[in-house]
Amino acid sequence: MRVYPAFFRVVFAGMDPEKAHRIGFDLIKLAASTPAGPVMRRLMRPSPDLRVHALGLDFPSPFGLAAGFDKEGSGIVALTNMGFGHVEVGTVTGRAQPGNPKPRLFRLVEDRAVINRMGFNNDGAAAVAPRVAQARAALAKAGPNRPVIGINIGKTKAVDLADAIDDYLISTRELAPQADYLVVNVSSPNTPGLRQLQNIESLRPLLTAVGEAADAAAGRHVPLLVKIAPDLTDDDVDDVARLALDLGLDGVIATNTTIAREGLVTDPQKVIACGVGGLSGAPLRRRSVEILKRLRARLGEDGPVIVSVGGVESARDVKERLDAGATLVQGYTAFLYEGPFWAARINRRLARLLK
Repeated sequence: MRVYPAFFRVVFAGMDPEKAHRIGFDLIKLAASTPAGPVMRRLMRPSPDLRVHALGLDFPSPFGLAAGFDKEGSGIVALTNMGFGHVEVGTVTGRAQPGNPKPRLFRLVEDRAVINRMGFNNDGAAAVAPRVAQARAALAKAGPNRPVIGINIGKTKAVDLADAIDDYLISTRELAPQADYLVVNVSSPNTPGLRQLQNIESLRPLLTAVGEAADAAAGRHVPLLVKIAPDLTDDDVDDVARLALDLGLDGVIATNTTIAREGLVTDPQKVIACGVGGLSGAPLRRRSVEILKRLRARLGEDGPVIVSVGGVESARDVKERLDAGATLVQGYTAFLYEGPFWAARINRRLARLLK
């Protein structure tokens, strides 16, 4: 199974990253539609020892796939066949949008990192909702303890910040009935002005409105989380923690991509040539763990769920986050470098580490 890194170097390394992503994802979905799909599901199913109860839900494993890989809910079942305990779809916006001009995805192989300025390219909430519903129905047939489906929502680029709440509510009403949990993304650096919504004065009414609309649309409580940036100051992180406690928020996802470029080993000229965008991957590890520990200290041991993401590559990384106070852990960038058996390998080694 470790042949994939060599395959990546030979086949994908020289290919446009967005094209490589599309081809790789198409192959995963194709495999799931063949008789190999059920076989893969059985072989890669996480050990029962890894089950976690969080957000009122049963997760087959604490390790899941972060938002960004499946932006439109087109391959949820196929991805759960890979062993992920949950798949977070999105980011989905109220209106369909093409995203930013290409090229908009760049690899920093030496740093095991990626820079993206995708710009929330997706088909819009109305198109994504029935796909998620179909995936939920398919996973329900697999029996109890099915993988969990989260949905990450963001602001449509063309919508003014003053109208952001109404825009988020379009996505909320469409998607909440299908979501096991819902994430409000206010931390992507690729939608102009979006990060201003992390200010507590803007975040409080947004989260309040989305939470109320989600529960009303779904006819049940839909666990609500907010995703924050690694570029927040420590004081800002503290403010988010206080707001989460004050609103009774179900959780915080920490962290999104960073606009920082410090500490990279890639040739600086190559980094500059990539241009603006969010950096993800191994360079985020240190700050992501710092924010995780700070959040857990402020939220309390029995406080809201923390989903830790950023620089997660191995089972030891997952265990480090769990030991530091995370309830769940997500990865994404290393999936591009490690290939389709990555989640299953992490689950096997994590089960041994936890014993």
